[in-house]
Amino acid sequence: MVRLALPLVLAELGWMLMGIEDTMFVGRVSAAAIGAVGLGTSIFYTIAITASGLMLGLDTLVAQAVGAGKRNDAQQSLVNGVWLSALLVLPAMALVEAIVRLLPRFGIDAAVLADVRPYMRALNWSVAPLLVYFAFRRYLQSCGVARPVMTTLITANGVNVAVNWLLVFGNLGAPRLGAQGSGWATFVSRVYMMTALGWVIFRREPDIVRVSWRPRWRRIRRLVALGGPAAAQMGIEIAVFATVTVLISRLNATILAGHQIALTTVSTTFMMPLGISSAAAVRVGHAIGRGDASGAARSGWTALALGAMVMSMAAVTLLVAPEWIARLFTPETRIIAAGAALLRVAAFFQLFDGFQVVATGALRGAGDTRTPMFCHFAGYWLIGLPLGATLCFRNGFGARGLWIGLSIALILIGIVLVAFWRKTVRGWAAPALN
Repeated sequence: MVRLALPLVLAELGWMLMGIEDTMFVGRVSAAAIGAVGLGTSIFYTIAITASGLMLGLDTLVAQAVGAGKRNDAQQSLVNGVWLSALLVLPAMALVEAIVRLLPRFGIDAAVLADVRPYMRALNWSVAPLLVYFAFRRYLQSCGVARPVMTTLITANGVNVAVNWLLVFGNLGAPRLGAQGSGWATFVSRVYMMTALGWVIFRREPDIVRVSWRPRWRRIRRLVALGGPAAAQMGIEIAVFATVTVLISRLNATILAGHQIALTTVSTTFMMPLGISSAAAVRVGHAIGRGDASGAARSGWTALALGAMVMSMAAVTLLVAPEWIARLFTPETRIIAAGAALLRVAAFFQLFDGFQVVATGALRGAGDTRTPMFCHFAGYWLIGLPLGATLCFRNGFGARGLWIGLSIALILIGIVLVAFWRKTVRGWAAPALN
């Protein structure tokens, strides 16, 4: 589990590091720019990551096919995953553009609005390479090949830093684009990531070009049936944080910038159990593919223990050194204070955030993508967000109130999903997997 999870954790951290780099670059421009990147990223990812979540069906189909020794079946899933990605590009881009045009109606701070619209339009061009990259990545890691995924993300950070340096500040004669330049840096990085993983797959399996690349609609429907609830669960989770960002954007640019720092930080800590979650899905899927119920159970519980370890350390760090963390992003004293206050609240949900994402991965490996979707919807939208909004706007807690609501939601979701995993394991019998 550790051999597979560690490169995936580093890959997820590399993915998140690109967002941190963007925030640090625009943090040297203005509070409005850092708020614009935070708001635009939240809205964009609600759509793009939800669409890419349909690729999560590859975790189940490819991992179980590999476990059963059916290599050609796994390759067919990849081919149809690429077709599914292609079908999603135009609808996702159109939805992003529609939201960009509606932003002035949301009462967003004028300075933030001036930066967020060009930033999102630049970012929107990255939808196509992002979706194809996700299909390539889910295939490779479901085959147990994690190191190239890690290497690609790490090197992509160098590409992102270079293009940010050129376009955000206008170095070497390039135009000074501010927040918009950061959007173009992200686009270039994702083209690189897609190309790199495509090359890895071709070098590892040169016969992939001889596989039929004609779309198989039954396979695509199966991917959607598995990935649909997983995508909805991701969309529910990302959308609630995007909604919180929009609500906070109605306060002022300084508070929004502090929120973005806190959100970027907890998204970074989340990458550790997310990598473990992917490893759990692969290991559980491999075990089920070969009919090993006890091995599937051990993989899930081992992943949960690893997730608990890393998130306990994250919680202590956020509780002890929030000002130091916030200072990494900006020298502005007021923004540091706003971000540190939210990081202290976030410390209390770290452990349960680890539980919920790792349990989600283990259940996905077993073919259950519906339970996490329902749990996230109930926890976030029926409990966490209404409570947080009440604390923020009616009880005078401000942004901290919204984060308290999210904390309570994550604690409840984590407890419930671990209970569901336990119930799943108890319900397994070896003959049922054969």
